Amino acid sequence: MKVGDVSFWYADIGRPFPRAALAGDATADVAIIGAGYTGLWTAFYLKKANPGLDVLVIEKDFAGFGASGRNGGWLTGGFAWNHARYLQTSSEHSVRAMVEAMNGTVDEVIRVATAEGIDADIQPTDELMVATRPAQLGRMQDEVAHRRHWGEEDRVFEMSAADLADRIHIPGALGAMVVTNVARVQPAKLVRGLAAVVERLGVRIVEGTAVTAYERGLVTTDRGTVRAPVILRCTEGFTAGLPGRKREWLPLNSAQIATEPLGADVWDQIGWQGHEIVGDFANAYCYCQRTREGRITVGARGVPYRFGSSLDTNGAPDPETIRRLTAILHRHFPAAARAKIDHAWCGVLGVPRDWCATVGLDPATGLGWAGGYVGVGVSTSNLAGRTLADLALGRDTDLVHLPWVNRRVRPWEPEPIRWLGVTGMYALLNAGDRREARPGAGPSKLAALGNWLTGRH
Repeated sequence: MKVGDVSFWYADIGRPFPRAALAGDATADVAIIGAGYTGLWTAFYLKKANPGLDVLVIEKDFAGFGASGRNGGWLTGGFAWNHARYLQTSSEHSVRAMVEAMNGTVDEVIRVATAEGIDADIQPTDELMVATRPAQLGRMQDEVAHRRHWGEEDRVFEMSAADLADRIHIPGALGAMVVTNVARVQPAKLVRGLAAVVERLGVRIVEGTAVTAYERGLVTTDRGTVRAPVILRCTEGFTAGLPGRKREWLPLNSAQIATEPLGADVWDQIGWQGHEIVGDFANAYCYCQRTREGRITVGARGVPYRFGSSLDTNGAPDPETIRRLTAILHRHFPAAARAKIDHAWCGVLGVPRDWCATVGLDPATGLGWAGGYVGVGVSTSNLAGRTLADLALGRDTDLVHLPWVNRRVRPWEPEPIRWLGVTGMYALLNAGDRREARPGAGPSKLAALGNWLTGRH
């Protein structure tokens, strides 16, 4: 089994050939910090709107090194947020407009990939969020009602256990939430293809260049300075590594495993012929996909947070996390219990204190930002990129009036409080799942306490 080495997705296609670092001082019309989905989508829409714009993307490692090349490959058109929090400062109409805008991201990503020739194993399909315990079934029904209330009546509905079994066999399944118009992707292929597209449009990408500071009009790196009137921070889960940003967005760890390709006999037992993206309604939930070559990937939180907002080492998870992921694989897909685990990896995602994504730009300083996607960034990053581009260009569009624009929240607590809080939250979520697994058990109050502890709900 290969552990780390960024992710299985790069083992699948090979590491990209490194681009040159910044060669001394430079200037640009727009400087973008971070060459992941957010930075690259922003660069794409900037150049499409204004081909003459000089756009420079600055990357510490290589384009797609972070979550963009490590995620679960879920292109869902949904994102982590609390509608009630947006209602504190926005109207119900604007919140519904945000739901509609997010729902359109799946078609938009597929449109661009098709038009620009990006081969990312994109498979339009459904999302199946499965309930295997009575308490999970209650959460599923609440989530379906919640999402349908906010305008998703045409794409979110309940599925019975019998109908679910016609698609995929998961032991003990009581039903599922179905979300239509989603897609499975190979995330590293998508980010590598997007980087190539923006370069063809004339965007400069420099790699191996660490940003050490940035302020109005100036980005300072270990390779020189960049002067630009607009500077956009698109570092998501890696934001804590920038000076003065340690407490802004918490880098939450998530990990995955990938099996060897499974034989036809195993797939006959599992089903899953529609290549749906599959998760569950456990408090400490999982996320899975069937890859193009017939592997199963399983992701979950594992060890959720490293003290001091520290990052992983080249995507290497700890043995206990690998054990937990393997247990989930065997529980949900017992037919694959004998399959070898070929790869295990991890990465971080950005979590604001209120668990709600945000995008914005201060016109007085030219400094902008986007991120805090809380694990659903494949689709959210596209909307963020379009919105950042409009903000940077000063365009008065519907996107710049959505309720997540220029929304700021308080920072996370200093250590050791945030480590205790996040670690305690996930300990309570896991304890809640164990209690809910008991015969006749209802929803766990431990899980509710865990979510309350860090403001997740």
